[in-house]
Amino acid sequence: MTRPTWNEYFMTIARMVTRRSTCLRRQVGAILVKEKRILATGYNGAPAGIKHCEEVGCLRVDSSVPSGMRHELCRGLHAEQNAIIQAAYHGIPIGNSILYCTNKPCAICSKMLINAGIKKIFYEKGYDDPLADQLFAEAGVEIVEFAI
Repeated sequence: MTRPTWNEYFMTIARMVTRRSTCLRRQVGAILVKEKRILATGYNGAPAGIKHCEEVGCLRVDSSVPSGMRHELCRGLHAEQNAIIQAAYHGIPIGNSILYCTNKPCAICSKMLINAGIKKIFYEKGYDDPLADQLFAEAGVEIVEFAI
């Protein structure tokens, strides 16, 4: 067996995190890493204590909302948001860390990641979001498409 690179290792873990997702449309996993140590993980789904979409249905499907549009019409949080929140909840500083995410962050998440001090993002796939790309470029956040 070939030993994985650090990037392969962390992206594989991000993929595993997706298995906790309760979203009916897209399962996404994210991890925040600093100095080769995992700081926090996140997956997309409803807030703690709130019924999941798999229990009550999907507002976005019911309203025929296209992917990448009207993010506010959703019970869930994005994986990147949950990773940031988990770190904050537990008092873990994430400035200058790296995000490994199975999907490219949207514009909403990009603003949060920039303000959280994330300096580099590895992602596997994603939808086109020109605003997110523009914000990351302007903030100097390095974005790397990375598929194993």
